[in-house]
Amino acid sequence: MKTLKNIFLVFCLFVSVASSAQDTPNITDPRLDFKLPGVNGDSTQLSSLKGKVFLLDFWASWCVPCRFSNKTLAKIYEKYKDHGFEILSVSLDDTRKSWEKAVKKDKLTWLQLNDPGGPTGISSAKWQIHAIPSSFLIDKDGNVVGYDLEKQELENKIRELLGM
Repeated sequence: MKTLKNIFLVFCLFVSVASSAQDTPNITDPRLDFKLPGVNGDSTQLSSLKGKVFLLDFWASWCVPCRFSNKTLAKIYEKYKDHGFEILSVSLDDTRKSWEKAVKKDKLTWLQLNDPGGPTGISSAKWQIHAIPSSFLIDKDGNVVGYDLEKQELENKIRELLGM
């Protein structure tokens, strides 16, 4: 009976350790990858950005905190784009017209995509987006290395990833 109890304890320990170990999310995982249209009509596959340090940013034109965040992201992008940093923004706007108007008004010069499914679209479902703005910092290997980082923390991590 003692042997059975020891086997049971080892089994429980194994299950506990195995269930607590999490894989690092990676953009090449088909469960996370998506392809969406951009402002110019061309589509971009998320996994095509592997090899770059970038921020995956989910937002919408009607979201006031998102529009405020765009101002901060514009400054960060301008500061680090020449060092290899990119931003891929995914708009969860239902209408293309609202999205394009916001991109133009906010002077967003980085890669912009639109999920025509809006907040219930494929990209937000795959990335489990329940609130916006939401962002994920991605390293050159395609791994998520940060989530919803504040400005200074984001800049510090970008510099680290770019070797600055």
